[in-house]
Amino acid sequence: MLAADRTGEKFQDKKLKVGKYEFTSRLFVGTGKYPSMKIMAEALEASGTELVTVAVRRVKINESESLLDYIDTKKYTILPNTAGCFSADEAIRVARLARETGMSDMVKLEVLSDEKTLLPDPIETLKATTVLVKEGFTVLVYTSDDPVIARKLEDAGATCVMPAGSPIGSGQGVLNKNNIRIILESAKVPIIVDAGVGTASDVAIAMELGCEGVLLNTGIAHAKDPVRMAIAMKLACESGRLAYLSGRIPKRLYARASSPEKDF
Repeated sequence: MLAADRTGEKFQDKKLKVGKYEFTSRLFVGTGKYPSMKIMAEALEASGTELVTVAVRRVKINESESLLDYIDTKKYTILPNTAGCFSADEAIRVARLARETGMSDMVKLEVLSDEKTLLPDPIETLKATTVLVKEGFTVLVYTSDDPVIARKLEDAGATCVMPAGSPIGSGQGVLNKNNIRIILESAKVPIIVDAGVGTASDVAIAMELGCEGVLLNTGIAHAKDPVRMAIAMKLACESGRLAYLSGRIPKRLYARASSPEKDF
């Protein structure tokens, strides 16, 4: 729900639909890199998110204390992700494991090219998407901001395409607005910016461009005050979405008076 909804029905926004799932919040938040599990839980609450990503490889199913112990599944939808996978076969195997353990039939697909850049491998990502879609997964796929590969992933059946704003964990924000605009221009599935968000203004920019949502982790988890930053990200997501729906004024080279040109 947008903050402005409280002033009346006029400002009600439609829910974000991702396959069979629906969300009021358009901010998706990760669960890694926090100083403690307690702070993570507090940050998730403060962010207003309804969907949290969990790296399947971080979940210790048989240990006394698990990451999942700190996530209220009555409040949050869990989105398992294939973080740390460097081939299609590896990512497919991790996605199947997540579904078999009952985490979800929805998956955030990541297939990375190398450990230094953590950039997505477009060929392996497309291969994994095709297989998982055929197996009935709801696939939210992390990719670069290349409009061509984004279109191919959509054609392969991805439920949601998630172009990076900038490299994972870099905090550089949305570096190539033009590419995001091109992706949005032809997309028929939700486009959610994933990776590179450093602060609230980055979230607002992504939403003002027309993205359906933003997924982030490091920007909150590594902030000096993660809980306070989570609130900032929440408000930025709502503000950016409301600004997009409002329709901004066009940019002009020269000034234009806001007052009447003549007095009466």
